[in-house]
Amino acid sequence: MVIIVFYLVVVALLCMLGIVFINKHFHQHNRRQLSPATKRKMEPYLFLFPTIVLLVLLFGYPLVNCSTMAFQNYKLTSPGNIKFNGFDNFKKLFSESDFSLIVKNSLIYVFLSVSGQFLLGLTLALALQKRFPFRGLYQAIIFLPWSFSAFVIGLMHRWSFNGEYGVVNDILLRFHLISEKIAWLGTPGFSLAVVIIAMIWMGIPFFAIMILASLQSIPKEVYEASYIDGCGVLRRFFEITFPYIKPTVIVTILLRTIWIFNSFDLIVVITNGGPANYSQTLPSYMYTKAFSSYDFGLASALGVILMVSLILYVTIFLKVTQYNKAGDF
Repeated sequence: MVIIVFYLVVVALLCMLGIVFINKHFHQHNRRQLSPATKRKMEPYLFLFPTIVLLVLLFGYPLVNCSTMAFQNYKLTSPGNIKFNGFDNFKKLFSESDFSLIVKNSLIYVFLSVSGQFLLGLTLALALQKRFPFRGLYQAIIFLPWSFSAFVIGLMHRWSFNGEYGVVNDILLRFHLISEKIAWLGTPGFSLAVVIIAMIWMGIPFFAIMILASLQSIPKEVYEASYIDGCGVLRRFFEITFPYIKPTVIVTILLRTIWIFNSFDLIVVITNGGPANYSQTLPSYMYTKAFSSYDFGLASALGVILMVSLILYVTIFLKVTQYNKAGDF
């Protein structure tokens, strides 16, 4: 903790010194050489300098370090044997028997989680757009899951879906929907489903908040004109509502996909990847390799694969959805 605080203080001092130096140098040059137009062009870079320094120190260095360790035999169990090994970490990853299962789990986890959050969040936003008694109180209750930490949500679902004393089995037994208790967290297929349910429950408010804000920005005159023209509910949604909220939907889906694809905390807390890696995803597998096997070289190689995959996904997603044309009427 002391090291982190010291590091942040050093970063802050460097930013302050950089600002003072650039500001002084900037004004000295401006008095003699720079025109007002050039001065206005340089001012944004001056204000961006502290952010650039922070990004380089807090994100740039770890990124370079991770990329370097991906090509090293970097195990904390043998600190004296750290050396470059080329593409051995990548070859080892692709040769593991459970790697294809983990990739499939990751794709299913991300697709179902994002789809569930989007559909339920859109439904919730459309419902909250209508005026009804105690709407403010209802909104506060609905948005509570977004304020909880992933650790708390993970514990809630781990206890609720416990095979022996979980409330889910108790409710299903009382309504005679099952004849015997189900080991949700110890059964392949069910364990991943529990994590998906937890992720959907946690992320619905984010979609609801973003889409609701976008819905409230639609001019009322457009809807009034559609009522006069006799436009139906479905046509009004696809011809008016969705085109207006499309930019928000694209950005929200993009952000949530990246966040969910990178998340591992719910999986670690609820199932820890079990049973037999049937609920393991790529980020949780990376966490396991780093902090259980202490193989930081292998974990870093997996991190590089995740980074490249997300860059490709963002590029293709923005191209397919035509984000630059979204919202044009």
